[in-house]
Amino acid sequence: MGGREGTTAEVPPRRGPTIAALAEIDTQRFGSDGPGPRPPLGPEPPGPPGGQPPGEPPGSGPRRRRIADNTAIFAIATALSRVAGLGREVAGAAFFGTSAAYSAYTLASQVPNLFSNLFSQAALSAAFVPVFTELLQKGRKREAFRLAATLFWVILVALGALTLVWLAIAGVVTPLFTASGIPAALTAGLSRVLFPVVLLLSLTGLLVGILQAYDEFTIPALTPAVWNIVILVGLIVLRGQFHGEDQVYAYAIAWLAATVVQFLMVVAALRRIDFRLAFSFDWRDPRVRQVLILFVPVTLSIGIVNLDIFINSGFGSLVGSYAPAAINQAFRIYMLPQGIFSVAVATVLFPTLSRMAVARDPAGIRRAVGNGMRQINLLLIPSAALMLVLSTPIVRLVFQHKDFGPLSTHYVSTALFWFSFSLPFAGVNLLLTRTFFAVQRPWIPTKLAAMNMAVDAIVSIALYKPLGIAGLVIGTAAANLVMTALQLHRLRIGLNGYLEGGQTLMITARILVATVIMAAVARGVWYLLDKGLGHTSLLAQIVAVGFACAVSGALYAWLTLKMRIPEARQIEQLVMSRLRRG
Repeated sequence: MGGREGTTAEVPPRRGPTIAALAEIDTQRFGSDGPGPRPPLGPEPPGPPGGQPPGEPPGSGPRRRRIADNTAIFAIATALSRVAGLGREVAGAAFFGTSAAYSAYTLASQVPNLFSNLFSQAALSAAFVPVFTELLQKGRKREAFRLAATLFWVILVALGALTLVWLAIAGVVTPLFTASGIPAALTAGLSRVLFPVVLLLSLTGLLVGILQAYDEFTIPALTPAVWNIVILVGLIVLRGQFHGEDQVYAYAIAWLAATVVQFLMVVAALRRIDFRLAFSFDWRDPRVRQVLILFVPVTLSIGIVNLDIFINSGFGSLVGSYAPAAINQAFRIYMLPQGIFSVAVATVLFPTLSRMAVARDPAGIRRAVGNGMRQINLLLIPSAALMLVLSTPIVRLVFQHKDFGPLSTHYVSTALFWFSFSLPFAGVNLLLTRTFFAVQRPWIPTKLAAMNMAVDAIVSIALYKPLGIAGLVIGTAAANLVMTALQLHRLRIGLNGYLEGGQTLMITARILVATVIMAAVARGVWYLLDKGLGHTSLLAQIVAVGFACAVSGALYAWLTLKMRIPEARQIEQLVMSRLRRG
């Protein structure tokens, strides 16, 4: 990999080569996206004979089934991860409640979380996978592996240096966003323990991108579950080694140890594709420059979007010392359906969209994006409705134990109620952003993400004083709504004015009708059971919330099938085929 086989001099540097996949897209339609040669425009490729839909390659049935299988595997593994993560949060809430020490931990984790989102899985995969996939599609495996090796060592050196800098300046920087009532020294100490996670997650993100390009999703999907379990065990084991407010250090140390375990699991998984890391610093490779050029707007885009949570935490400390922890705990519940469904759909579709871009298949991209949006709506709109009508029972069941009392439940359920309005929009945003990344037009979502952050900040500043926590989360919901509208508008223009919008709108209307019925039933069933059983015992809460969700979920599935929603049929067929195989 470190040699010069297949010299890169014969590959001319190109800016965003796979944008030719969207043959209709040009500067007039999509807007300028920075300097670089423009691909030639041409007609959309004709469909194959035999009555296949336009742009649908022969033999695509197995590919669709593989995508569906990968999505199901990823969703199940992510569900395990989210459940384990929720268990981790339950333990943290039980040990620390919404105390000032836990808010210090929440604030301390925001900086490494922000940098991790800038440099780790999402950003690196989004910039790296399209270029790496293009090389593999052209049969240039050796060049692809050399590119991956060079990027690995670049990340190690650059982020290793950044980690050392942060360890030196944390004591100066963290007090700038730590309000009174939250211990600044504790916040700085926790951030020093957590910051090496940035380097580890960034290296993990690159290696995960290699696996995803080979459609290897199982291990990358399972590692977060292991990560959460290691944190949970570490927190329980290490907490007794500290005293007072310092007990929260057990959480930070466990977080760091779990990230090491996750990295080692991904390294071991590379043996499936016979990838061997070699020392390579081939700066003359134009593909390295191409990834780094793509990485800048991708990083800015993802980083700006993730600033929403940073803004919420920052303003939250002005609302009260309890607010950062309460918003964080609500966010963990909110991310359960988000991570299971929209992350699974967007992650599995991303390499496929990149391959379609290389193959110049705009019709395929339209269908994949349209189907992905409808799948996300099918799953996230009812999830949002359940969080809306059952916010307090859910928070009480999950968090109200030991030091987490009814007042903390009120704070967290308020945040969760307003977070629920963001859920479908955030899921669609993730898919649309990945689509822009797949066709190597990352500056477009970057610019839109800057507008997203501005909306969030303006609404949060306007509402945090009169509405408290609710005002901050309403800012996030408003920003996600604006971001969705803007991304849809720009992508629709780029796809020659067509994004299956009519079909998506019609199906989403059916989903909304089914959701309203489901939500009413869920609230009614829970109310009757809660009234009869009470909510003083954990078992009674599990029965009331669990039965309400199960009955309303079964009703929703029946309604969507009766309404002939194609995406519901897709899920039914996938489940039935799995059962038959079993």
